[in-house]
Amino acid sequence: MPALLFDLDGTLVDSVYQHVLAWHEVLGMAGMDLSVWRIHRRIGMSGGLFVNALLRETGKKLTAEEAKRLLAQHAEAFVRRLGEVRPLPGAHDLLSRLTRQNVPWAIATSGSTKTAGPSIALLGVEPKVVITREDVAHAKPDPDLFLAAASRLGVDITNSIVFGDSVWDLLAAQRARALGVGLLSGGYGREELQQAGAYRVYEDPRDLLLHLDEVGVREPAG
Repeated sequence: MPALLFDLDGTLVDSVYQHVLAWHEVLGMAGMDLSVWRIHRRIGMSGGLFVNALLRETGKKLTAEEAKRLLAQHAEAFVRRLGEVRPLPGAHDLLSRLTRQNVPWAIATSGSTKTAGPSIALLGVEPKVVITREDVAHAKPDPDLFLAAASRLGVDITNSIVFGDSVWDLLAAQRARALGVGLLSGGYGREELQQAGAYRVYEDPRDLLLHLDEVGVREPAG
């Protein structure tokens, strides 16, 4: 039975647009007036790469200290929006079933403990393993998060499946040598996810739960 490694935002919790609006707020305060859609295309990358990518688009220069402050301001702006965040349909039932069947699973997110912790609490299922940005040298699209999650679970990454809603998740899965599965619940299109390496694409956790046998998780025998 494979281990299941889940991204968090847009994969298990409906929080992508809260992250987008939090970034839109703090970037505007920093004099970078970017369209919301441009910000959304970068969600899922590590915070540092995210800032670098947006700086390239705007031509603005920031010192390392200014970039660090921007990341902290984003975390604060997101936390203020936590009241709007909800688990995605089926997320609780999906994780509950995996736990009940002793299927190894973990959460691996580019987010910080400050932003990820409250979102994970909303799921109502306690993960044994959570890997956040603070735990690795590099976040997505580097493979470190998923490699660390598999290692912490005590499983081989090649016997793991990565579930994510963004192309950055799936690129990281490929680089980790794990199978990648896409979910549409973060706003990326089916073809984009498939082109980034997804071998299956589902609408959201509820849809995945209905098709768990397709990823090698079967109901226990009678």
